[in-house]
Amino acid sequence: MTAAAIRAEIAATGPMRLDRFMAHANAAYYASRDPLGARGDFVTAPEITQAFGELLGVWAVTVWQAMGTPTRLVLAELGPGRGTLMEDALRAIGRVAPGFRAALSLHLVETSPALREIQRVRLGEATWHETAEALPEGPMILIANEFLDALPIRRFFRAGEAWVEQAVTLAEGRLAFTAMPAAPPPDIAAAGGGEVCEAARALAALLGTRLAREGGAALFIDYGRADEATQDSLQAVRGHARADPLAEPGEADLTAHVDFRAFAAPARAAGAAVQGPVPQGEFLRRLGLPERTAILCRNALPAQAALLQSGARRLMDADAMGLLFKAIALCDPRLPPLPGFAA
Repeated sequence: MTAAAIRAEIAATGPMRLDRFMAHANAAYYASRDPLGARGDFVTAPEITQAFGELLGVWAVTVWQAMGTPTRLVLAELGPGRGTLMEDALRAIGRVAPGFRAALSLHLVETSPALREIQRVRLGEATWHETAEALPEGPMILIANEFLDALPIRRFFRAGEAWVEQAVTLAEGRLAFTAMPAAPPPDIAAAGGGEVCEAARALAALLGTRLAREGGAALFIDYGRADEATQDSLQAVRGHARADPLAEPGEADLTAHVDFRAFAAPARAAGAAVQGPVPQGEFLRRLGLPERTAILCRNALPAQAALLQSGARRLMDADAMGLLFKAIALCDPRLPPLPGFAA
């Protein structure tokens, strides 16, 4: 749905719930562009250093071994971007565990035609899906980096004695925030208001049921709070800078902080175990990012080595991505503590 279509719907039917607005704006945004890199709007961890994807590949190998080395397994990624993470992960998997490489079938959940084509060129043989529900049955290891933050949210707050939720309306021909009556979920009401991502909760329940029944693990790395409900975190990014979320829907990336506690609860209720969340910096240290970076630097030119070192610091330092970003795993409760989650 384009910006014009969003405006037309609001004009015809009244205020649009925030989650519907966010879903349509992001669908339009991702449909026709590569948003990553210096020429795009933002940069993610796999684009910062190849060591990130390599370490997640080795993480997957260790999980596969803990699962008993099944001879057939689904390796999935949600929101693979340019395919950089998976390309680096598969290279590491092939190097350290050829048996795992032979056992896996690659499945990618991606709705953007533009990004699918980039992934196809980069990764070759894979199967693409529109939703996680479409992933084939069987043991599975799933990875998702900066996927949950782009899922649409609702935001509830008090207006006097009444509960309302944020919506988008037209005011003098421009999009503007407004409020409409709505009842929040019990946990949001108990917290005094805040954001809820119904899509993330549904995904956690789906994966929790599947992993408890069929085995495996799902690793999510994203940014947000681990200890309390998020109150107001919607943001837009365009050209590597903050933007107005309502200014040009479909032309900026809309995201919100992940509520890891709320994400974990449906997975546990479905029978899965939850490990983490752990700050990304600590998670990557435990996986060996400093050591892997040192190895890569030995065979790199000085300028390349400097980029590798600064990239590792960016991912691990508390004042960069190391603290705000976190790792959380949903898994078969029969699995032991997974790499990066055991102190």
